[in-house]
Amino acid sequence: MKMPLGWAKEFAHFECTPQEFADRMTMSGSKVECWSSEADEISNVVVGKILEIEKHPDSDHLVVCQVEVGKDAPEQIVTGASNLKVGDLVPAALHKSTLPGGVKITKGKLRGVPSNGMLCSLGELGLSIHDFPNAIENGIMVLDEEWAPGTPIVEALGLDDVTVEFEITPNRPDCLAVRGLGREAAATFGVPFEDHLPQVKPGHGDVNELLTVSVENTDLCYRYCGAVVENVRVAPSPRWMRQRLRQCGVRPINNLVDITNYVMLEYGQPMHCFDYQYVNGKHIHVRNAHEGESIVTLDGTERPLSPEMLVIADDKAPVAVAGVMGGEYSGTYDNTTTVVFESAMFNGPSVRTTAKKIGLRTESSGRFEKGLDPNTCKRALERALELVQLLDAGDVVNGIIDMYPVKRESRRITLRPATINTLLGTDLTRDEMVKILLPLGFEMDGDEVICPTDRWDMERDCDIAEEVARYVGYNKLPSTVMRGIAQARPTARQDFDELMTRTLAGYGLWECETFSFYSRKCFDMINLAENDPLRNVVEISNPLGEDTSIMRTTALPSLLDVVARNYSARAADCAVYELATEYIPSPIANEVADNDFNNYPALCEKLAAEGKTPSDLLPTEKQSMILAAYGPQWNYLSMKGVVEKLLATAGLTGWEVRRTSAPTWHPGRAAELWVGDEKIGTLGELHPVAAANYGIKARVLAATLDMDAVFRLRRTEVLFQPLPRHPATTRDLALVAASDVPAAEMVKCIEKGADKILESVSLFDVYTGDKVGEGKKSLAYNLVFRAGDRTLTDQEVEAAIQKILANLAQIGVSLRS
Repeated sequence: MKMPLGWAKEFAHFECTPQEFADRMTMSGSKVECWSSEADEISNVVVGKILEIEKHPDSDHLVVCQVEVGKDAPEQIVTGASNLKVGDLVPAALHKSTLPGGVKITKGKLRGVPSNGMLCSLGELGLSIHDFPNAIENGIMVLDEEWAPGTPIVEALGLDDVTVEFEITPNRPDCLAVRGLGREAAATFGVPFEDHLPQVKPGHGDVNELLTVSVENTDLCYRYCGAVVENVRVAPSPRWMRQRLRQCGVRPINNLVDITNYVMLEYGQPMHCFDYQYVNGKHIHVRNAHEGESIVTLDGTERPLSPEMLVIADDKAPVAVAGVMGGEYSGTYDNTTTVVFESAMFNGPSVRTTAKKIGLRTESSGRFEKGLDPNTCKRALERALELVQLLDAGDVVNGIIDMYPVKRESRRITLRPATINTLLGTDLTRDEMVKILLPLGFEMDGDEVICPTDRWDMERDCDIAEEVARYVGYNKLPSTVMRGIAQARPTARQDFDELMTRTLAGYGLWECETFSFYSRKCFDMINLAENDPLRNVVEISNPLGEDTSIMRTTALPSLLDVVARNYSARAADCAVYELATEYIPSPIANEVADNDFNNYPALCEKLAAEGKTPSDLLPTEKQSMILAAYGPQWNYLSMKGVVEKLLATAGLTGWEVRRTSAPTWHPGRAAELWVGDEKIGTLGELHPVAAANYGIKARVLAATLDMDAVFRLRRTEVLFQPLPRHPATTRDLALVAASDVPAAEMVKCIEKGADKILESVSLFDVYTGDKVGEGKKSLAYNLVFRAGDRTLTDQEVEAAIQKILANLAQIGVSLRS
């Protein structure tokens, strides 16, 4: 929405710079996008008076002019125009002047004769014949008003006003009008709002004798006002009106059309002007279009209509598409003598739907879409008639036809200062709030706020609070915790999830977020067994495509897609994770036939008889942490180390690893994680076939963790352990075992034999080769012994070592000789 500051000052007398205006209006809720002035592109161009005109000595089409420009001596300017005479006032661009479009003018010579500037045409000043109808389009512009030579041309032509452009939100259609923004400016600057009440002088005749109106669909037309003007005198509008229209981006046409556009900008109410002679039967019908009807709109395009569209019609055919555009014969012409002014309020969604279907969006439809105030219709029409009389554009017929079946009443909201102060964190009094509301058009009736009918966005206490807040100043509101409202805090699970993701990020993994749906092909990609329960999925009834047809039961394929994209992009390494949601189908959902969902009440009764509810049919949403990586630093042990640290951070203890035979994983290089009898995850190297299915030739390490189980099994209490007061004793054991003996089993034997004096055990070397024999491996462990209440003796440590060796012997493990 563009608004000239000069126009706004008719409603509010404020004085400030454009920058201050923009800042204060923005802070009070009317966001200013930018401001500009037509004078910004014009400099050193003044009013010049032609004193002499002589022929150029060396040209048949050039003349040499002596131009008075307000200096001690006239300036000599050479021009090729032929429409000048002595005494004319013209725009003179002097030496080192600028014109619109970045054109720079300097002095020089034309055919050997010095020229100290240029005389300007309309186009060179960025204007057109519509802006100054009395000017010559293809010659030098001659001013038709008296101005002193040397006066800046921007002042003489009215180009020095500043135009401000606002971003109007959909809930404030009242600000799609200069009058509405003027009210906001008055409240912002604390000056009176000077509203203008249209005054229509008595005319002649009676409008009801010339025109009748019937509204046949009151659901789509809330109000329709009409008036008649006879003996119209079509002429150019006065310069002040043309200037304001141009500044708002509207091209001036003639006085009648310009009046409707001017009122639309001033009041926000779209209007239309019909040629009375083309209204058949002198009867206007506001009705739905008939099947098969069409209309040729003002732009000359024939547009088919459908029955849900609202039209303005006469006794024979539609003459306008309601709220969008008039028909071919609904305008004004050279032979027009009588016109009908229309001001109406149509249903916004209907106008939007109609405009979209016929492929025509206009300034009018854009305003109706946002929802205007039907109470403005008559006042806007009266303003149009007042302008008709002011511009002597015709003779107004007495009376206005006003079809208003259901009047829009003002909403009433109880003013609750305590509630508003609670919402804003302020301590304003009732009187202070009322003082803010009254300049905005609100009225008070006891403790009730009477809202203006053009503020349909006002519904509750919070809306009143917003009005108060924006005029107190958002930058002045204290920073306080909202009172009377529960304070939002993360749940224990949210804190836990945040800790897990931060921990993995700290280990150098990048977080991903993938889609929750994919294709059944993904199960084959990861070598999932045909009878695996993960293949039982929730199918999407209306998928975007086959690749997004099911909800995932494991997020591993989703993350492997990310790894594959990084590998194909030649990334040297990649380590990613996702806290993913997986969807496990309800076991009873498959027992319900598709037809049962068509009769929902019967389905509910059936489930209730079985002790179930409809929510039991929904899939279980399971949270899993998926890790995947490749690169030179990644192997089974490094992935296991990350998982160990993650589970330690989670507070999970007592977990163990077990072999896995799942075809997704590399045989012998993967393990399952268990806590007692509950599986909590899997980690290891992806099967080479599965990696190849994704086009990855490197070793891919991955892990899946059931975060719901980890969260449930974690230790919630952190136990304090003091620093050791007694020295530790260390021993190294080099053990030989069969290749298929898990290292975890060996660690369990060590921990069992050492009992409570073993502080830690860590693997520091693994060897396979001829020195230990075929099918054997050597593992070297560092054992740290310590007692909390004494210094251990060598005998105690040696006794523990012997117990450890005895336990290891039971699984075929011995000391390496």
